[in-house]
Amino acid sequence: MAEKLIGEVSDFFAHVNAAAIKLAAALKVGDSIRVKGGETDITQAVESMQINRKPVQSAKKGDEVGILLKEKARKGYKVYKL
Repeated sequence: MAEKLIGEVSDFFAHVNAAAIKLAAALKVGDSIRVKGGETDITQAVESMQINRKPVQSAKKGDEVGILLKEKARKGYKVYKL
């Protein structure tokens, strides 16, 4: 399955290992994502996400979502849907 660029990390909150991601395409809970940049290459399922600190099941292009990550990421890292 080809990966599709769906967004970019706009901020990272190390104390909770959560990334704010500005979406360029739709994303929903259960989707598999890959976060790449620098030495980082994280592949994981989206277990939950938030918009404005409220849980949501899906988000559309243009939304900024918060997602918990397994590892640290940095601003500017690219996010792909698998």
